[in-house]
Amino acid sequence: MTIEVALLISGVSLAFGIYQGVSNMKRNAKTDIQSDASQLTTVIVKLENIGNGITEIKSEMTNVKNDIKESRERIIKVEESAKQAHKRLDSIEKIQARIN
Repeated sequence: MTIEVALLISGVSLAFGIYQGVSNMKRNAKTDIQSDASQLTTVIVKLENIGNGITEIKSEMTNVKNDIKESRERIIKVEESAKQAHKRLDSIEKIQARIN
């Protein structure tokens, strides 16, 4: 009878141990899933912020390119105007040289 009681206690202990192991695994799995979901959400939010930043940078780059084009056109006009002024000055100098 002592052997049966020992076996009974061993069986009950084994069953309780298996139950505890399974319940701990389920609880850990739920915690892991929640942790993974929160980390995934954080990563998604950060990626969206990066995407928005890239969009803003592209927009700013387009504006900078347009500003450079406008500046280039203005410089070309100023250079043309300077050339015309030099030609006029040269012709005035030639006329003055003939007069003197």
